Amino acid sequence: MKKLLSYSLLFTTVFLIACGTNLGLKSNNEQGCNTDSVKFTTDFETGRMDSCKFLGNNTFSITLIPESTPINSSPWYAFKITAEQKTEIKIIMQVRGDVHRYPPKISRNNSPWQLQPYKLNNEKLTMTLSVSEQPTLIAGQEIINNQYYVDWANKLSKQNSTLASKKTKVSHQVIGQSAQGRPLYKIESKGNSNEWLVIFGRMHPPEVTGALALFPFVETLLSNNKLAIKFRDRYNLLILPNINPDGVAAGNWRFNANGVDLNRDWINFSQPEVKVIDQYLKNLVKQGQKIKFAVDFHSTRHDVFYTMPIDYGMEDPYIVKHWLTSLDNAMPNFKVVTEPGNTPNNGVSKQYFADNFNIHAITYEMGDNTDRSKIKRIASTSSKLLMKTLLSDTDHNKE
Repeated sequence: MKKLLSYSLLFTTVFLIACGTNLGLKSNNEQGCNTDSVKFTTDFETGRMDSCKFLGNNTFSITLIPESTPINSSPWYAFKITAEQKTEIKIIMQVRGDVHRYPPKISRNNSPWQLQPYKLNNEKLTMTLSVSEQPTLIAGQEIINNQYYVDWANKLSKQNSTLASKKTKVSHQVIGQSAQGRPLYKIESKGNSNEWLVIFGRMHPPEVTGALALFPFVETLLSNNKLAIKFRDRYNLLILPNINPDGVAAGNWRFNANGVDLNRDWINFSQPEVKVIDQYLKNLVKQGQKIKFAVDFHSTRHDVFYTMPIDYGMEDPYIVKHWLTSLDNAMPNFKVVTEPGNTPNNGVSKQYFADNFNIHAITYEMGDNTDRSKIKRIASTSSKLLMKTLLSDTDHNKE
């Protein structure tokens, strides 16, 4: 937990306020926290604090509770505080059966997110802050809700209409529905090619740094420059940036609305989110299309790229090595860490692509506390270098 104490950055990302429908959100124990002058609410997408009690003397106790167990340790929280007048309060927060992963961030009046000072003692996180009539948002990471993805994709589609290349067109459409009926959106760039680059995101709701990497990565692919235009003429893009909208809305730690880890379901296809994507990809292949490469964005405690082993028997076995080596060379202040692995019964997406389409796929993980400007630089650079790698005439089957 000492890693939490080293989190020392000012977030410069635009404030992404959570709003929208509460379909499927759990009933959070807010009333136990509310006093005549101080109110806690979670009445927004991603909002969650599970159990809250007023202890007296402007002190409040919050307990974070997972949606199910066993579960990956990703204790999420997001709540809003208002007060009738300026008041200093103390919050003591703990996790039932687990430990804290995300240090608290704060935003007021749509301001950029900043680290909220806190202390950690015996797994209890304590913070003191001033609240007022102006809402104060506290969350484990920057809040990126479902509507943000829709607005972002619509903006990309609009920008694409003015691109220099008229050979490709970006569309934003619904591919299917989640377990609770929320739309699953795809972004597609389709040219004259029959080869596809596939990009996944947000299977695990709290993994926000994966989203903060996906956005510039995709924007670079869709930019209006010679490299990107040439790439889109050569390769089609299928982007599914928000695969678990139910979990995002509910502020889940890990699972979808049915209590399933979607990045373990790429072998059973039991969940509607995974099933519809699998069917879509396999239908592309039936139509004579070719899945060429895939990238799945996630977050963990450090920056790492999970890959398939070179000797697994896939097409172009050295393509990932060439790409990530070029990234390592291009960014001397960023060490590229790779962890090859073969887990045939685990149901993760990279294994799914290898076993079903005989191609490389990687799990692109950004650290929870990695500097946000660095995440953007890595994503933009890695996107450019992936385009160059896939466009290269180099025989990737040779060292």
